[in-house]
Amino acid sequence: MGHIGIDESGKGDYFGYLVIGAVYIDDLSKQKLEALKVRDSKKISDDVVQKMAREIRKTCKYEIIRISPEKYNLLYSRFRSLNELLGWGHARALENLLLKTSKVDFVIADKFGGEKFVRDALFEKGRKIKLIQRTKAEDDIAVAAASVLARAEFLATLRQLSLLVGYSLPKGSTDVIKAAKEMTKRHGEDILDKIAKKHFRITKKVLGKAG
Repeated sequence: MGHIGIDESGKGDYFGYLVIGAVYIDDLSKQKLEALKVRDSKKISDDVVQKMAREIRKTCKYEIIRISPEKYNLLYSRFRSLNELLGWGHARALENLLLKTSKVDFVIADKFGGEKFVRDALFEKGRKIKLIQRTKAEDDIAVAAASVLARAEFLATLRQLSLLVGYSLPKGSTDVIKAAKEMTKRHGEDILDKIAKKHFRITKKVLGKAG
């Protein structure tokens, strides 16, 4: 038996996808991850993240949910809550991974809100699994592995978007206004639907609508 860890990347980034990773580990895969020194993706460089992700994909059963900015903006307009959107994404990653393995003791995820956000979005099979949400969940190696896969995929999709618009889109949310203004200048305001999480306050600043 084993357990599943879930984590996301891109939640705090203005540009790019929201990516959710789920990783199943048992005793054998846990030993392999420990040998790889898998840890929270926030504690390692982007280059190491990408190399480590390749090894994790070879070692574990996993699932990755990619939510493009366009889909993210549609979902956010429906949910009107980041926690509900995250709950929906975590639930989809978990449900998909449960189709690949039936030997799951429990699931660990980072605590981003009440457990109900994930529970409410789960289908019947997922509701039967013990779900643990706690702070610093990345201390669990399955969650750490999920964070690495999610981060690697976020970086890859950000590169794809950058190629699409012909501009190197920055990570994070602090030094992005210049890039966002350049994108709207080149492509019009609607480009933000395709490359950015528009509910961030940054959008109003970029469009000159800050109150």
